[in-house]
Amino acid sequence: MRMSRLFLRTLRDDPADAEIDSHRLLLRAGCIRRLSSGIYAWLPVGQRVLAKVAQIVREEMDAAGAQEMTLPIAQPLELWRESGRDAAYGPLMFRLQDRKDTEFCLSPTAEEAITSIVAGEYSSYRDLPLNVYQINWKYRDELRPRFGLLRAREFLMKDAYSFHVDAEDLKRTYRDMYDAYTRVFERCGLTFRAVEGEAGEIGGDVNHEFMAVAAVGEDDFVWCKSCDYAANVEVARRGSQRVERVADRPARERLHTPDMPGIVAVAEHLGVGTGELLKCIAFDLDGQPAIALVPGDREVNPVALAQAVAPRTARLYDDDDFAAHPELAKGYIGPDAAGVALVVADPLVSEPRGWVTGANEVDHHVRDAVLGRDFEVHQWADLVAVVPGDPCPRCGSPLSVDRGIEVGQVFELGTKYAEALHALYTDEAGDQHPMVMGCYGIGISRIVTAVVEEHHDDDGITWPAALAPYAVHLLSLPGKGAAADEVRAAAERVYEELSDAGIDVLYDDRDASPGVKFADADLLGMPVRLTVGAKGVARGIVERRWRASGEQDELALDVVVAALS
Repeated sequence: MRMSRLFLRTLRDDPADAEIDSHRLLLRAGCIRRLSSGIYAWLPVGQRVLAKVAQIVREEMDAAGAQEMTLPIAQPLELWRESGRDAAYGPLMFRLQDRKDTEFCLSPTAEEAITSIVAGEYSSYRDLPLNVYQINWKYRDELRPRFGLLRAREFLMKDAYSFHVDAEDLKRTYRDMYDAYTRVFERCGLTFRAVEGEAGEIGGDVNHEFMAVAAVGEDDFVWCKSCDYAANVEVARRGSQRVERVADRPARERLHTPDMPGIVAVAEHLGVGTGELLKCIAFDLDGQPAIALVPGDREVNPVALAQAVAPRTARLYDDDDFAAHPELAKGYIGPDAAGVALVVADPLVSEPRGWVTGANEVDHHVRDAVLGRDFEVHQWADLVAVVPGDPCPRCGSPLSVDRGIEVGQVFELGTKYAEALHALYTDEAGDQHPMVMGCYGIGISRIVTAVVEEHHDDDGITWPAALAPYAVHLLSLPGKGAAADEVRAAAERVYEELSDAGIDVLYDDRDASPGVKFADADLLGMPVRLTVGAKGVARGIVERRWRASGEQDELALDVVVAALS
């Protein structure tokens, strides 16, 4: 492709609304353009990257035995009502009506649609297993679209769905897809980890998230350097910690702590560490007040709390809740607060010590509150969010915490959707059973973001070879001297020879200065840059530069194709 004909305008300056490197560079390199909040057009250079990611995904899905199809983006809302997920997605879902007032939604995912279709086509155990996938646009009405493609309202996704006679058959396909995902992300040049994940609106008891390591990632994940344990911080567990016994504590002492509703202020006032305070978190438990206890230097993991009290529903208190329950003194709640339905505590609270905690009265705390003497716990459960240094639940080694971009997730769904949408099969004995399902998603446009976050420098993008829009960026620098025509002719020959050899070439034949051409080449980030200039042509060579490493060498004009092939 000649740059003089390419639909491309690069930007010299960073866009004002670009908050992260991938957003900034994809805009500057002319890969994408914002059309509306969270909605982007993919221009030719960006489209080539998107297509290459999709092709890698397609190849690995096909190799894993999945069959490609295409499902409608506009889906009957009635299907989502049958599964109950219309309420679960709530305002995240784009909804619309046709002229007959029939309700539809723009697909945020497609479990309901594919289950309904399979239920109408397959009914025997002989039909199963089945694994199908699509690569299609998805829509979620994010409250705050941000970070460019990372949190967009329209995104390209590969979603696959498998149907089985039992859980054992599902596990085989789950492993095949897990392995295929590993190959996809390796081929895309990502540093990633597969971690135990949180199911969210999709559902399912077993799932893994694939996290591309990135400082700007929206998710924290925990991993162990000594074994293969890794998990999203929402579901991460920690190993048991040895508790040191301490001597008996003196009687509980009431303290005046005016205008100190926070942990840090009280700790500084008393000259103690925040870990010596007991944090009492009020939450609603099916309409009744309840309290969660964790050390003052730890945070409650809301997902862990919800799991601890299931099937009851937990919701952390907000200002309206405290207004409705004035007996709970916000910022001064103690573990012995009257009228609470449940006191649930993290095992760290079992440490035999005297705690500093709220006195259930504004402007007052107590010192030396002792478990079993001054307060009781109704239920023990892992509640705290894991932090670096916590012991691994598998091997006991210190855990690490990193940030990442979720680029894929695989789920064992079970029979949730099959039961709701009547996807049944008849076994050999003539009995009917719900199909057992798995689902498997990859964020194709998110991969592009993750790749740029990992592969860039101060000058621009450094595309991995498998995803680069073009393999070679050819620069013609004819200058104004007598050799200008000779340089142009040599560059044309190199361009034609590379193209004839099947090598994708971006040929900068524009009437622009060398500085502009070099800057654009660095910004666009093709793996190899070839420069044809007057001095080189006089010596019969072209200059080659590897974008990622900056290494340079020279190639004879007559061996360029052979060298690059």
